[in-house]
Amino acid sequence: MFKKILIANRGEIALRIIRTCREMGIKTVAVYSKADEESLHVRFADEAVCIGPAPSSESYLKIPNIIAAAEITNADAIHPGYGFLSENAKFSKICSEHGIKFIGASAEQIDRMGDKATAKQTMKEAGVPTIPGSDGLLKDLADAKKTAKAMGYPVMIKATAGGGGKGMRAIWAEDEMEMHFNSAVQEATAAFGNGGMYMEKLILEPRHIEIQVVGDQNGRACHLSERDCSVQRRHQKLTEETPSPFMTSKLRKRMGEAAVKAAEFIGYEGAGTVEFLVDKNGDFYFMEMNTRIQVEHPITEQVVDHDLIREQIMVAAGVAISGKNYEPNLHSIECRINAEDPYNDFRPSPGKITTLHMPGGHGVRLDTHVYSGYVIPPNYDSMIAKLITTAQTREEAISKMRRALDEFVIEGVKTTIPFHRQLMDHPDYIAGNYTTKFMESFEMAQ
Repeated sequence: MFKKILIANRGEIALRIIRTCREMGIKTVAVYSKADEESLHVRFADEAVCIGPAPSSESYLKIPNIIAAAEITNADAIHPGYGFLSENAKFSKICSEHGIKFIGASAEQIDRMGDKATAKQTMKEAGVPTIPGSDGLLKDLADAKKTAKAMGYPVMIKATAGGGGKGMRAIWAEDEMEMHFNSAVQEATAAFGNGGMYMEKLILEPRHIEIQVVGDQNGRACHLSERDCSVQRRHQKLTEETPSPFMTSKLRKRMGEAAVKAAEFIGYEGAGTVEFLVDKNGDFYFMEMNTRIQVEHPITEQVVDHDLIREQIMVAAGVAISGKNYEPNLHSIECRINAEDPYNDFRPSPGKITTLHMPGGHGVRLDTHVYSGYVIPPNYDSMIAKLITTAQTREEAISKMRRALDEFVIEGVKTTIPFHRQLMDHPDYIAGNYTTKFMESFEMAQ
C-alpha cells in the first residue's frame, strides 16, 4: 500500500480524498496555488506545497511543478481527482516515468477513451451500442453536409477533444450547417487546441444516464449501478440521482453489462463512468467514457455503501476487485451548489462568504471546502459544495433535500440554492419526467 499520496487538485475533491487517505493510514500532500493558500485542503493535508500563482495554467495544470512537489515530499502516488489533469494521458505517462503511481487510467486507456471519435470506434469494436454517425472525423464543411444529408436531420456535431458542452451544436436543417460548423470548430480550437469534429444522429427526448464502473489490474471490471444526470444547463450537470426514475431492472441489467463489457475490452483500471444517451423507448447509446472519479460519485457511495476513493486507491495498489455488480438499495440525490446567480443567467459570483450555516441530520451529506470567511476565487470552477440526501424512497429523498436546502445559508455571494429549492417543487421533476431538455423550459420564479 502507498505510504504517501499527493493530491493534484483543489477544493472539495481534494478534501474528500484526504479524508479517505487518513482513514487508510496514508499520509497526504496538498498542492495549492497562491489563490488557495487558505483553502481547507491545505490545512487538512499532512504536507502542502505551493505550485504557482492563481491561474490554473500556471499551477494545477503545470505538470513539472506537480511532479517536483511529489519528488520533494517523497510521494509514491498521485491522485488527480476530477478536472484539471485527471484525464491527461501525458500526465499519467510522466508519473509512470518518474516511478510515481498515477491513481487512475493508464496513458493508453486515456488516449483510447479521451478522444471521442476514437472512443466511439473502440466501443463499436467492443459490441457496445453507439449513436449512428460519421466514420471518424469530418474532413471539412462539405463532408459535414454530405454526411448529414445521408444520415438525415437533425444531427449533432461534436468536438472530438470536447468537454463541458464546448464545440457541440444541434443542427436541424442544411441551411444551418455552415454557421454552426464554423463556430463549433472555432470554439473547439480555442478551448482545446483541436478543431476536429465528428457527427452523430441527434437523439430526441434523451436522458443522460451513466454507469459507474471499477476495473482492476487483472482486466476484470464490475459496475455499481447508474446515475441519472439529465438535468443540465449548457451540457453542465446541475443535479443527479440514483436510481434513475426512468430505470427498470431489465434496462439496468443491459446497460450494466454493456458498461462492464466496455471497461473490460480496454482493460480499464480504476474508477470510471460509461455514459449513455437513452431515448424514450429505452434504447441506449454509448456517448463517452470518463476515465476518472466523477463529481457526482457520492450518490453512488450512499446507495451501495461503498467508498469509491478507497476503491481507486486499492485498485491502484494492485488489489483485485470482487467482480460483484451492485444495485441501489436506497435513493440518493445530489445538488451542485455553485457560486452563481440563478436569477441572472447563472452568472458567476466569486467573493467572500460572510455567513455560513450548513444543513445536517439523518441522510444528509455535504461535501465542501468552504467556511465562513472563505474567499471564493474567480479563477476556477464555481462549484463550492455538493449537497446529498439519501432515503428509502425517491419521495423521501426529495423531501429531505427541500428541508436541507431550506437550512443551507450562504451569505456574501449568490448561490444556486434558490434554483435547487424551486427544482424540488417542480411537478415534472417530482414525477421524474425530465430529459436533457428540461432546463430549456425552466424559469426561475422571483
